[in-house]
Amino acid sequence: MTTTGKDKGPHRAAGGARRRGRGSSVLPSERREHLVRLAAELFAEKGYQATTVRNIADEAGILSGSLYHHFDSKESIVDEILTAFFDELAAANQAVLEKGGDPRTILAGLVGICFGTLVPHRAAIMVLQNDWNYLRQFDRFDYLSKSEEVAERLWVGQLVEGQRTGLFRDDIDARLTYRMIRDTIWVAVRWFRPGGRLDAQGLADHYIKVLFDGIAVH
Repeated sequence: MTTTGKDKGPHRAAGGARRRGRGSSVLPSERREHLVRLAAELFAEKGYQATTVRNIADEAGILSGSLYHHFDSKESIVDEILTAFFDELAAANQAVLEKGGDPRTILAGLVGICFGTLVPHRAAIMVLQNDWNYLRQFDRFDYLSKSEEVAERLWVGQLVEGQRTGLFRDDIDARLTYRMIRDTIWVAVRWFRPGGRLDAQGLADHYIKVLFDGIAVH
């Protein structure tokens, strides 16, 4: 399926440049990285489906046709944004597992990783929240569901192990608990901004305290 300036359906390719252009001395890899950053900001602000190739080109100070010298479609840009997010998340999660510890320690580590992605991967998280159902209908984005399945197995596995060893209550549904944790963390991307009273780690620490200790006085 080809994609025009109106953006219709998925593909894959390459990119880059910033507002009001930069000289010919700029390396293609730098132009690509810069275009991805510009597109990410627009996807986070306007939404992926509402952002057109022309919007991205205008923001970069280039013609729409020039964008296709770097990327074959808008989908290729969001693909790059999402794969970078999932690759980093998977590697960080694996590092937590390899470090070891009991289920509470591992879950605390996983929570910290998630909150740590809110700023550097804001666009990816916003796209997943707003455009998940749209993107997953295309074969090229099959990895979205697969990545979610891997994450769910990881989290649920730790919750079940915690129940088995007596760390966690055995009267809760592990899968439902995971989904509630997941959604409450990712929704924070809509309101969390750096420079506030708490940074990402402070926010994670507070969340972990509420998660494990609750809000009632015991």
